[in-house]
Amino acid sequence: MKKDKDIEENIEEAENEASNEETKVDGKPDKKVPRKELEKAYKEIAKLNEQLEKANADRDNWKNEYYKAYADTQNLRKSLEQDSRNAVRYRAMGFLENLLPALNAFHLALDNPAPTPEARNYQIGFSYIYSQLVAALESEGVSEISPKIGDKFDLDSMHAVDTDPRDDMEEGLVTKVLSKGYRLHDRLVSAAMVRVSAKPKKEEKENNEEAEADKKPAEA
Repeated sequence: MKKDKDIEENIEEAENEASNEETKVDGKPDKKVPRKELEKAYKEIAKLNEQLEKANADRDNWKNEYYKAYADTQNLRKSLEQDSRNAVRYRAMGFLENLLPALNAFHLALDNPAPTPEARNYQIGFSYIYSQLVAALESEGVSEISPKIGDKFDLDSMHAVDTDPRDDMEEGLVTKVLSKGYRLHDRLVSAAMVRVSAKPKKEEKENNEEAEADKKPAEA
């Protein structure tokens, strides 16, 4: 074995040095150290070196384990802090989702013209309440998605309920807003419901032209 070979080499080296150097104790030549004692001493040294190497390896291993555990703890702490921030930031999500039917009802009531002066007065009152409600929601980070007629359809914030065949405008434009959409900070809560323009099919176009042609004699 390599360890035994190393011990043997160390013993021979020690014996050679002892034979080349004359040491004296009280004026007399020192006695030569017996080979068995040298062998025992070097075996003990080899054992201690082996234990030291193992201790160093264990130290390095536990140091790595410590750094891994520390990194995992830091990542977990950051994740929990982010979850906590999100919980606070988006705490109104469930409440807003439950409030959507009422908000849509306000939108419908205010979007249609009042048929009578009395209904107009009610509509003004509803508008005041709705503006207060929107202001309270905005303070919580809620923003409305309010497309206008002629706006380009946005897949990220709108939902096309139906298409509206139109010859007088290009495809993919909003032709009617059925309900507004809402965001909470950067999260989409509800997309705006809209109708979108589309080119009429050939059959529909021919039928429209025939209907227009039929109307002309009657109008004349």
